[in-house]
Amino acid sequence: MRRLGALSPRDLAAVVLPLLALLLAGFWFASRFIQPAPPQTLILASGGEGGAYQSFAAAYREALAAYDIRIVEKPSAGALENLRHLRDDGVALDAAFYQGGLAQPSGDDALLSLGGLYYEPLWVFYRAELGPGLDRIGQLKGKRIAVGGAGSGTRQLALEMLQANGLTHENTKLRDLGGLGLVEAFAAKRIDAAFVVGPTQSATVWTLLYTPGVRLMSLTHAEAYTRRFPYLSKLTLPQGAVDLERNVPSHDVTLVAAMATLLVREDTHPALVNLLAQIASEVHGAPGIFQRPAEFPKAVAVDFPLTQEAARYYKSGKPFLQRYLPFWAATLLDRMVVMLIPFFALLVPLFKLAPALYAWRVRSRIFRRYGELKFLEAEVEESPDRHTLAEWLARLDAIEADVNRLPTPLAYADMLYTLRSHIDMVRAKVERRTKAS
Repeated sequence: MRRLGALSPRDLAAVVLPLLALLLAGFWFASRFIQPAPPQTLILASGGEGGAYQSFAAAYREALAAYDIRIVEKPSAGALENLRHLRDDGVALDAAFYQGGLAQPSGDDALLSLGGLYYEPLWVFYRAELGPGLDRIGQLKGKRIAVGGAGSGTRQLALEMLQANGLTHENTKLRDLGGLGLVEAFAAKRIDAAFVVGPTQSATVWTLLYTPGVRLMSLTHAEAYTRRFPYLSKLTLPQGAVDLERNVPSHDVTLVAAMATLLVREDTHPALVNLLAQIASEVHGAPGIFQRPAEFPKAVAVDFPLTQEAARYYKSGKPFLQRYLPFWAATLLDRMVVMLIPFFALLVPLFKLAPALYAWRVRSRIFRRYGELKFLEAEVEESPDRHTLAEWLARLDAIEADVNRLPTPLAYADMLYTLRSHIDMVRAKVERRTKAS
């Protein structure tokens, strides 16, 4: 009765096990292409004390905490030092704030940009004693000018602007000083002017705007600077935009500004890069003095190519899974999508192939006996007196006994009974041929 079961366990094992091994091999091969889970820690280089980079790093830290991602902040002298650290493989770093215009990508760079995050205006502050209404950087010739700390983007931009106006170390006293220390330096009259790069949220900028005896220069040559330095934009700080009650500033001020961005390494986990793009929209998307609502972030390459994740986010918004699932669950499913490739590429065809292989295996045993029967019939037809009738019948009986022992599922029992009837037909033919001979 076991031989007449609906399915043959032996045949099933012979068919299913190799196919299962093939499927597992496909899953293993696909697993080689799965990204590892995103790390729970992001190392972010910010900037100097009192700068906007530090305040934005704090906002990023708070926003990423909601996704169970912890930010490890690495303070620095500024954007230029951040860039050097990103280019140094020996420095553990995932992302860093960067001021556009400081460098151009080289052939061996593996850095990408998250697009334009906000304008970083260049503020030129000077002591009121220098005279009313200074509007040209060239008027600071021979003065003591703070150009920012070493390694800061402020210093590089300040030196370029000063050089464009013919101011150098030979004819002007340049001081490597920046941050909140400028307030004390102005109060002690150790400097006559200072260059500061950053948004109005910068503690340094905000403090200097309210410092008595310190004025903000409106740049008459702003349009000329944007032509000479294409990475700069011309901005207008309207009268009273900082403080309407105190009328700060007291008149419209023309400024130039670079574009700030966040640089990441190519090996930074794509899920974290996508998440950073989302956080950037939350932190930098609000309206401000120099921007309208949702004007930033912008899908523009700031010195370095735009990441695919950021470009996709700015175009289509959050990934589909993250719209309905927590970040960790969406990331897990997104990684597991790769594992569906073997399912569609192998499992579906194997499901269609398995029944055919099973049927072929069952039928092959019956066809093998048909072959034996056909050879015997051909021998009888060719030379019936080669054996006696008893010997011919003994061979037929052996084939029939073998057939009766075949494990044949019920679905193929008709073939078994057909074979047995054909054995009887050959038996009758053997008897006729041997008697005739």
